[in-house]
Amino acid sequence: MGTSTRWKGPAGDRWSSAARRLGRWREDSRTADRRLEKIADDHLQALHETLRTDPSAFGLYEAACAAGERLADALGSLATEGTKSADSLIARLIPEVGGDGDTLADAAVRRGLATAIRHVRHTHPELDHAMETGTARRGIAWDILCDLYQVFFAGVVAEFLRSVVAEHIKLTAPVLIAADPEGRIADRIAEEVMKLVPSPCEASAASTDPAQTAEIAQDPSQTLPGIAGSLVPLSVGKALGLITEEITGEEGAAA
Repeated sequence: MGTSTRWKGPAGDRWSSAARRLGRWREDSRTADRRLEKIADDHLQALHETLRTDPSAFGLYEAACAAGERLADALGSLATEGTKSADSLIARLIPEVGGDGDTLADAAVRRGLATAIRHVRHTHPELDHAMETGTARRGIAWDILCDLYQVFFAGVVAEFLRSVVAEHIKLTAPVLIAADPEGRIADRIAEEVMKLVPSPCEASAASTDPAQTAEIAQDPSQTLPGIAGSLVPLSVGKALGLITEEITGEEGAAA
């Protein structure tokens, strides 16, 4: 990730507007939650507009694509070899997928991955049970891995913008530090972005290729990582607002 651009701080009218709205937010307001959602949407729109103007901005596209490809490669072994504990899963994936880059985008990738792991543990309690009983050492179910994949890309965007919000608070509204609004803003952003990211499991289920369908049914661990890898440009493009329409078939492969 040595070519990633170091973050110099977002600039522009949309970013300034989002920062001003954040500075006026008050936790005890009757409309605090609704205003916080608007602030989250403002920051997400500001990021999307910036990247549409300059896809290389912040090094975020490059970092997310590279990490997404590494995650796709890791899915097959997770499905067959599994993990013995949440700590071992984190200890493996953070360096393997997150890398060791030192830009804000690289840090967002690692935090997004940690967020994704926490999310699947929360939404799939059967994973913790499998780790406790040792059955997770024989592999992690594909529905969990596909959720991990989707949440990862959403988490990268949310964690990057969490850092932006925290910087805005520190510079323009330090009184808000104790209220910690960036956590709720990041949650809202992740929820919205996750809706945009395709799932490898859903993509495989929608396949109209009989040969591919047979391969998936016979050994998904040999096929789904490839599908996940092929979806990385689309996943990153949609998460970062670079792709705003559904792309399928050959168009998706060429994206």
